[in-house]
Amino acid sequence: MSDIRFTMLGIVLIFAGFIILGIFGTAYFDATVEAGEFENCFEYFEDKPPVPIDCDVKLLAKITFLGVVLALVGAGIVALIKGVKGRWDQDVKPEDMVGPGGPSDSNKPE
Repeated sequence: MSDIRFTMLGIVLIFAGFIILGIFGTAYFDATVEAGEFENCFEYFEDKPPVPIDCDVKLLAKITFLGVVLALVGAGIVALIKGVKGRWDQDVKPEDMVGPGGPSDSNKPE
């Protein structure tokens, strides 16, 4: 894969990680506050009353969500580093070079 593709992939993965964290992260922040401030945690539904659940289950879901987001951002950072450290144009073969000093100059009749 070319280096610019790694750079673009890294930007997209980091962006996706932050978007997912921003959109879906609020529910997990609420679970942290609920577990820290109260002894009881509840699962909330729109069509029925809240159901008490174990706070450890909510915190485990939060840690899993955070792991997924960190994996996305981490993969994006790795792709960015790979793209930036890539070889870019240093490895052009002599037969593919164009312009002065290329192989086409040496084959010209004088």
